[in-house]
Amino acid sequence: MELLGISITEWVGYLASALVLLSFLMKAVTKLRLVNMVGCVCWVIYGFMLDVAWPVIITNASIFLVNGYYLFNKKVV
Repeated sequence: MELLGISITEWVGYLASALVLLSFLMKAVTKLRLVNMVGCVCWVIYGFMLDVAWPVIITNASIFLVNGYYLFNKKVV
């Protein structure tokens, strides 16, 4: 399935890239981590859509967990 000549898989990859980029433009660390976590989830979905690209999945799942640790266990919020 395509939208504007671009596959859904590619759209998910573009969304993931945009969210991670957006997160680095934020001054507030809490917002940065939250947006980055959403971007990581998109990257993990993208990794599975690419017939299981483990390097993409493992890296972004790990980054998601690190962000979660600092948000919830270190009381950054």
